[in-house]
Amino acid sequence: MIYIGCHLSVTDGYEAMGKKMMEFGGSTFAWFTRNPRGGKTKPLEPSDVEALRKLLKDEGFGPLVAHGSYTMNLCSAKEETRSNGFDMLQQDLARMELLPGNLYNFHPGSHTGQGTEEGIGLIAKALNQALSSDMQTTILLETMAGKGSEVGGTFEELREIIDRIEEAGCREKIGVCFDTCHTWDAGYDLVNDLDGVLQHFDDVIGLSKLKAIHFNDSKNERGSHKDRHEKLGQGYLGMDTMKRIALHPALQGLPFILETPNEDEGYIREIHTILAWQ
Repeated sequence: MIYIGCHLSVTDGYEAMGKKMMEFGGSTFAWFTRNPRGGKTKPLEPSDVEALRKLLKDEGFGPLVAHGSYTMNLCSAKEETRSNGFDMLQQDLARMELLPGNLYNFHPGSHTGQGTEEGIGLIAKALNQALSSDMQTTILLETMAGKGSEVGGTFEELREIIDRIEEAGCREKIGVCFDTCHTWDAGYDLVNDLDGVLQHFDDVIGLSKLKAIHFNDSKNERGSHKDRHEKLGQGYLGMDTMKRIALHPALQGLPFILETPNEDEGYIREIHTILAWQ
């Protein structure tokens, strides 16, 4: 069994997101903590957050997967950009503590010409400053397609970030979000060697660190490094592969978040397709 849901808008409020996902038939959801292309964030209403916490408990939801802004770049060559990104990270993590036990996912960043090793070092530095061992939120590094100067296009790069977290207690607060489109676009053969890819992930990072799935087909051939999501079954991964991923024994119990190019009705159809596989 997996938990399944999609991205929702926080504009209507936190409890409203939970109720909407119940209407969709899902059991988890994701939302952007702030404008995905900017820095603005919706003010929190404590009563609204508390109402969501009660709903999640009463309805048996799985872990939620909040998403940091795309503009948050912890390894930019520009100090101002790194500083702004770190401020976003700290603010988002403080807000996430009002929803304890959930997940905060972000794109590791783009080194903007400094080189991957420098980028990894800067990301780890920011995380070491932001993490605390008593946090109730787990931070997820997302697997990336490896386009341009992105960090995180290989499992080894994500492992190196994790290894640079200095305190063991804080290292336990770091996991990985496995994006199926990104991983395919990065060159990992999910169609012909799903078991091999997951074994490689286990060997490099450890499946215990895999905390969530972004469940997307891809518009691109394997290894394209382009990152263009497609609806389930309509891309190069195909529906048979998506089904094998959803039913894989190593991935049961995880939240699966749809980021396919859909409106509400499309998400509802995909959620019910996945539910029929269970």
